[in-house]
Amino acid sequence: MPDVLIKICGLKRKEDIEIINKYPIDFAGFIVDYPLSKRSIGIDTLKALVSALDRKKTKAVGVFVNKDIKAVIDLLNSGIIDIAQLHGTEDDFYIEKVKNKTNKTIIKAFEIKEKEDIQKAKNTLADFPLLDKGKGEGSVFNHEFAKGFDRKFFLAGGLNPENISKAINTLCPYAVDLSTYLEDKNGNKDEEKIIRFVNAIKYNNKQNA
Repeated sequence: MPDVLIKICGLKRKEDIEIINKYPIDFAGFIVDYPLSKRSIGIDTLKALVSALDRKKTKAVGVFVNKDIKAVIDLLNSGIIDIAQLHGTEDDFYIEKVKNKTNKTIIKAFEIKEKEDIQKAKNTLADFPLLDKGKGEGSVFNHEFAKGFDRKFFLAGGLNPENISKAINTLCPYAVDLSTYLEDKNGNKDEEKIIRFVNAIKYNNKQNA
């Protein structure tokens, strides 16, 4: 089994970037202009944080919910972000237009509430589906629904060092995506939790090598 890649989402502070730069994190996610999320940041903050990110090892992912398509295209083409992750009702027309205008990677999130939701994820024009229980609510969907999923995908939703090995061995995701578990009681990223998570992934990768 190939090594599972790591994405940490909801980064919002300079201190978060300093932590990310220390460890083998493959994707750093930034929630952009979505006031309903406590992790949302504006464009100026996004630029400042990404400028401090070690982009030789970590790709910058802009996370959007029904964002104006031109804004997403501009952020990709300007190089401020490497990847767009879509969490709203963006359809294949939206995805195709972004891809045609940028030739950049697109991740599309799908809420997996029932077995039929898996088929929607399989059919997306995005480069990678992301399978989740909801929008950052930190709970696990029924992984039995996604057994045998035959595309490279990101796995999110309620993952932690205790359940990550079983999830990886059951579903074989391309990458895993965490946010909620990695936060302290104030909603800030906790370096000790990140270390535990990264070590759990590295151990699992070594076991499956």
